[in-house]
Amino acid sequence: MRTDALTVGLPVHNAMPFLPETIASLLNQDHRDFRILIIDDGSTDGSPGYLETVKDSRVRLLRQENHGLAYTLNRMLREADTPWLLRHDADDIAYPNKVGAVIGHIRRFPSAGMFYSLADYYQDGRSFGSFRTTIAPPSVLANLTRAGYLLAICHPAAALNIEKTLALGGYRFDLHIEDIDLWWRMALLHDMVLIPEVTVGVRHNLSSVCGGNLETNALNTLYVQYQLISYLWGLSPLPYEEATKKLGGLMDKRQLEFRWHIRKASAHVGRRQYVRAMGHAARSFLTAPGYFLKRVAYELGRGEIAVNGLEPKVFASMSEALWRTDQALFRGIKGERTYPDGR
Repeated sequence: MRTDALTVGLPVHNAMPFLPETIASLLNQDHRDFRILIIDDGSTDGSPGYLETVKDSRVRLLRQENHGLAYTLNRMLREADTPWLLRHDADDIAYPNKVGAVIGHIRRFPSAGMFYSLADYYQDGRSFGSFRTTIAPPSVLANLTRAGYLLAICHPAAALNIEKTLALGGYRFDLHIEDIDLWWRMALLHDMVLIPEVTVGVRHNLSSVCGGNLETNALNTLYVQYQLISYLWGLSPLPYEEATKKLGGLMDKRQLEFRWHIRKASAHVGRRQYVRAMGHAARSFLTAPGYFLKRVAYELGRGEIAVNGLEPKVFASMSEALWRTDQALFRGIKGERTYPDGR
């Protein structure tokens, strides 16, 4: 088998009415030599019936009872019979260059662990706005991770080396942050190479999991950063329920409100409801002017490197609550070991 052969992995769970447009975008790629693995994770809407109508020799369809996204993604890693798995979501749009751009980069950087591209938002047949992405070479991505920060990468814009991803343990948490947990483990051991092209349109759907549960996702993101910092500092993290009770106090409520208004504004732009969009944009600015200006700077290409999470030293300030260990160690962490090297 060719070393640049890839499978597009498409998990499906109640994906109508967007699924036909998504499938069409995959079938109409400029580069046509690839496979598509679809796993229907117990859909109860019209998705199973529609998938039966998809007739293409590149498509392999598997069905299972509902097990959740992380389980489905790990099954994809095991079922794919190519060296690379290119992620896609059932409500997003693959632009015609998606597969070709990945294969071209695999040929240039065959030893990489992962590739990721730029993405924008998509709605009603048109694209608008940029998905906030960490744009940097692999060495910088590794250094940011070793410093305790999380990388901002669009999951449907990622292509994974299957062997290396499985060796890292695959996807671990079914908390809708399974991707950012994988990114930090990948960055510490393998090159993550940016494809400087927009290849994916992420549907801006406020009823989706990410759009409708910002506070839960923010808390789960802190939990992933806590996992990373625990690894870097050689400490044992608390179980999820216990840790998140303590991490909840670190959430920035202004930032959550800002993000909600920004997403609402963007969604209204996608629907051409410009007056409503301007109202939410104004409220986002009034809520958190600093975050607003950083977002504008990012869109203009003049912002700082985008990362997720808090300043790592914040976790050190709560060391007694977040880790059960010798207090002398934490005195070291709070001083010279604020940004320790990875192991």
